[in-house]
Formats: sequence, C-alpha cells, structure tokens
Amino acid sequence: MTQAASMQKLETGIPGFDLIAEGGLPARRATLIAGTAGSAKTVFATQFLIAGINEENEAGVFVTFEDSPEDIRKNMAGFGWEIGNWEAKGKWAFVDAAPEPDSESATLLVGQYDLGALLARIEYAVQKVDAKRVSLDSLNALFVKYPDRAILRAELFRIVASLKKLGVTVVFTGERDDDYGATTRFGIEEFVADNAVILRNVLINERRRRTVEILKFRGAPHQRGEYPFTITNGEGIIVIPLSGIELTQSSSTVRIPSGIPELDELAGGGFFRDSIILLSGATGTGKTLMTTQFLAGGIAAGERCLLFAFEESREQLFRNAAAWGVDFEGMERDKKLKVVNQYPHAMALEDTFVQMRATIEEFKPNRVAVDSLSSLERVSSVRAFREFVMSLTSFLKREETAGLFTSTTESLMGGGSVTEKHISTLTDTIILLRYVEAYGEMRRGITVLKMRGSQHAHDIREYVIDSQGMHIKEPFRHVSGILSGQTSLAPWAADIGGGPSAAES
Repeated sequence: MTQAASMQKLETGIPGFDLIAEGGLPARRATLIAGTAGSAKTVFATQFLIAGINEENEAGVFVTFEDSPEDIRKNMAGFGWEIGNWEAKGKWAFVDAAPEPDSESATLLVGQYDLGALLARIEYAVQKVDAKRVSLDSLNALFVKYPDRAILRAELFRIVASLKKLGVTVVFTGERDDDYGATTRFGIEEFVADNAVILRNVLINERRRRTVEILKFRGAPHQRGEYPFTITNGEGIIVIPLSGIELTQSSSTVRIPSGIPELDELAGGGFFRDSIILLSGATGTGKTLMTTQFLAGGIAAGERCLLFAFEESREQLFRNAAAWGVDFEGMERDKKLKVVNQYPHAMALEDTFVQMRATIEEFKPNRVAVDSLSSLERVSSVRAFREFVMSLTSFLKREETAGLFTSTTESLMGGGSVTEKHISTLTDTIILLRYVEAYGEMRRGITVLKMRGSQHAHDIREYVIDSQGMHIKEPFRHVSGILSGQTSLAPWAADIGGGPSAAES
C-alpha cells in the first residue's frame, strides 16, 4: 500500500472542503492556511478545532498571537460557536500569546520569553486537555517581534516538530500581501509546513469573490485548482466543489409533463424527471409564461414546485399568472408552491447558491424554476457564473429534481444568448423561442434544439399566446432563417399565412 493511500486524514468540518481534500487534512502533520486580510483564515482555524470536538470528541488548543481570547470568543459567537462552553467542558484551551494592548508592554514582551517558553506553554495546554488538534493564529505576529528570519525559521521548525511528536495535527495561519503573489509575506511559513492551503478574497467587477486552493499536500492526494467558498453565520466556511458530484448521479427514465401538451409531443413524451431544461428567447417571447405553465403542470400532477424569480416581484408574477388562469397565490397557500423573489445584486453568486440549496433542501420540491439566469450572469464574472450553474445543476440532479432555467437572447430576432453559450453543455434539453417576421407581421416560433436520451421533433412550430396560456400550432414550412434571425420566405409565398398550410403541404 502506498503512502498516499494509507495516510489518515482528519475531517475539517468545512462543507465541501473535505471533498476537494479527498478526506480532509493529513493527520499528525502541519498545514499552513495562507491568505490576505478578510479571507477567513481565523474562521478556518477555528472550524477545524470545532470539527474535532463535535465529530470526533477530540479536544483542541487555539494559540492566538494577535487577538485576545475574549475577542475570539465574541467573534466566533456570531457563527453560533460558544467557545466558552467547550472550555468549561475541557475540550478547548487557549494559549494567549497576543501582545498587551499598549505598545510599551508589547516591546518588553520580546525579552520576557522566547519560542522555547511558548512551546512549553503549548505542550502544557495540549497535555492538559489531551488535545489532538492545534491551531496557531497568526504567525505573522512573530515576524514583527523576531526580525531574525533564520532563527525564527529554525524555531518554527522546532515547534512544529515537537507538536507532531505529541501526535497532534497542526493548522497555522499566515498573511499574504497579494492574492496571486507569494504564498506568504515573509516566505518562511510554507517551508515549515507539510501542506499549504491558500484562501483568496479577490475583487472582481466591484464584488468580492472568495476561493480556496490546496497548493500542496505532502504525500497525499487532493484535487487541484481554485474552488469558490462563502461564509454563513450558521455554518462558517462552505466550499462549493465543482467536481466529484456532476458525473456520479443516476439518470431517471420517468417522464413528467411540461404543462403544455403540444410541447410534450415535441419532446417525445415529456421531460425526464431529472432533466435540466434551458429555455432561451428574446424578451416578450413567453419565457415566464412557459415557466408558469411548467410549474402549474407539476402541481396538477401532484408535485411540489419552487420558483426563484430574479427579475419580477411577487405581485407581478401572481398578477401575470392569474391572467393566464393560474392561481399562484392559492398554490402557495396550499404549500404546493413556493416563490422566492430576490434582486440579483443582493449577494454574491456563491451566497445565492448556498441560499438556494438550503431552500430546496427545506421545501423538497419536485420541480425548480429559475427566471432568469441572465439576470444573475450580468452581475458576475463568466467563471463565477459557470461555476454557479455547474453547482446548481449537479445538486438538482443529485436530488432527481427537474430544473427549468430561462435565459434572454441579446437580439430580439434571435441568435444565441451569452448565457446559452456558457451553459448549453450543462443542460439536458434546450428549447428556443424566436420571433418570426413575415411581411410586416410578427409571429413566434418554438423548437426543441436538443434533448439528451430521447427522440424529439426537429421542426420549428408557430405558437400563440392568449388568456389561457401558450398554444403550439403547425410547423413553419415556408420560412427559413428563423433561428439566425434572418428570415426569408419561399418565392411563391405571398405571405406567411398565404402559402400552403402544413397540412396541405
């Protein structure tokens, strides 16, 4: 058995991180958590100790070089972590190496103890509570006190080696000057550590985006690359992994109705239970109407439905649905439907995903609609948007929940939407809604562009919208260029309605 295969790993208690770490942090080794200000280094160090207490009943020691223990207790209480309770139970011990508040005392502190004395204090705390995990936050303070880098590096090696001999797993934090610069500010900590994890807090398009990267695990496997994460009050750090879950879910063969009988015929009998459907069209082509009928069709079939609306208010959605004979208000009252309205600028996409996932887990819908993805794309980077869609589609497939996403084309007459280009390969079914111009009259056309695992119609059909909703009619037989927006009629057609009908052809 290889060393990598046999190495024990400890779970960090950070949702998603243990997946990309392929089990957690290597046991009885030292891991550097490096990051710029505000990247959640202290939260990571704290969450690691809490996981040991809650999951393994293992005590932990927190060594603080900057903040006082009281400040850490107060700061972490915001996440719902009452450190004082664990201290009272003998599961948590602080080693306070923070400087005194006034600068004069802090200066004298250098002559009062060296790192040998600090090591003795840490070892005493470890033995007192029988700790298995130790967090040191942050080593940057030591570089301020001890300007001799060579001596400090040797002393850090001694501390880490001594703690590893005690059988504990060590996490220590280090400062960076730049999110994509040197691993640490002083270039020493990464050589002391067996493993290195980088937390980033990058400003992109006037919004902060946090990511985590495992830079190295000495002798242990891990996934590579950056993964987005967010911080919530109830859970702390939540990493959103993009691999390991997308291609492992089962595939359902059960068909569900779309809410429009003619569309079910086009789709070969309806959509699959775990389908992700992309509905693309220009403004006014009926995307929200199709979404309404999709949800109404699910409720009529005895399913629970959830709508995330990012463009219209609840009152507007309910009014429009009522105009088509759909009682959204009554469906919500009967707890068959849940509508969540949110302004797309309200939070980062990572936070939006975590909130959506929590809502889905709580409501347990059979169908989820998102109207529209384009509004989310406009407030994020291309990479963040694609990662958001990957995470959401993977989660819905794992839950065997049908998903309908809408996107808006850039041109009124057609062409691909930016959203469509970025996520078309992640969806199972693509439905296009297009305007069709013919001799001064504007018609509408619909086609099923692709549908994985099923036969489907390939023609472009006309549809009309009235007070009862959408009705799909006969195919356009005498018009070409509909999808490109460059429509042209057959030479013999006087107008789109004057040529032979589909039935006559």
